[in-house]
Amino acid sequence: MSKKVETNSIETKLIVENSPFFSVIIPTYNRKATITRALNSLVLQTETDWEAIVVDDGSTDNTYAELRPFLDQFKKIKYLKQKNKGAAGSKNTGIQHAKGTFFTFLDSDDEYEPTHLASRKKIIIENPGVQFISGGLKIIGSPFVPDRFDATKQIHIDKCEIGGTFFIDKQLLYSLKGFNDILLGEDSDLFDRVLIAGVLMIKTNLPTYIYHRDTEGSVTNLLLTVS
Repeated sequence: MSKKVETNSIETKLIVENSPFFSVIIPTYNRKATITRALNSLVLQTETDWEAIVVDDGSTDNTYAELRPFLDQFKKIKYLKQKNKGAAGSKNTGIQHAKGTFFTFLDSDDEYEPTHLASRKKIIIENPGVQFISGGLKIIGSPFVPDRFDATKQIHIDKCEIGGTFFIDKQLLYSLKGFNDILLGEDSDLFDRVLIAGVLMIKTNLPTYIYHRDTEGSVTNLLLTVS
């Protein structure tokens, strides 16, 4: 009779379950001009225990042609295309197909520093029980975004929660049922619900997520223009 080996080691459990440490969810919509930059930053990570789920939210600019070389070379990058559902719907589709222990995000017009995943894995390993990490970004462009409660007003990014920096335990995210489908502030809304859940959270200042505010056509930039 074989014995079941119990262990508290995160990495050992992952080997047994044959699942990646991280699932990187990449929603994209008409980002042919920037998706290559985002994916290059992912495949150059010093941490290699990850999978990626690219969710194409009904792009019409032939984004797939830019993605194809990555899909051919890296089998752990998966591609899904759907009818347009918006940011929250795209992220939720990725969540449904991801298999990692911690889920994180990469907007297709943003990028990672090479140590982004490795630095967060170190935090997770050194802080048993942590279920949520946020923070740590470098801003390219304007540091002001629309207030999620009043899009005619601008607030500094320091007062916001940027979803690309989130690392969240899979079971916690499942229990919260993913992102709520709202036009603006789905990241901050999720953060608020994590707070209410009362789990162990860590805020980091390591600026390894590169947040591009200079992308033409982004939702937050369009709202600022309208206002």
